[in-house]
Amino acid sequence: MSATDAPTTAKPFFRRTKSCPFSGEKAPTIDWKDVKTLGRYVSERGKMVPSRITNVSMKKQRELSQAIKRSRYMAMLPYLSYDAESNKR
Repeated sequence: MSATDAPTTAKPFFRRTKSCPFSGEKAPTIDWKDVKTLGRYVSERGKMVPSRITNVSMKKQRELSQAIKRSRYMAMLPYLSYDAESNKR
């Protein structure tokens, strides 16, 4: 295959449209007492998942992080999650 056989136009990159899961109608509200909803935005290690992965808007990400912190302070969410297998000596 020579250079003249190669296609001249490149296929355009498809970018998926992002939408915030907390905006719009019928969207769940961010509440520090709703552990089930907050748990979706915390990783297995106990870290908050960044907004570039969860598609949460900047304003809602600030509310979400504050709700996670409040829920941790009230002992509804753990700060860390320990694995029983990794704590063996």
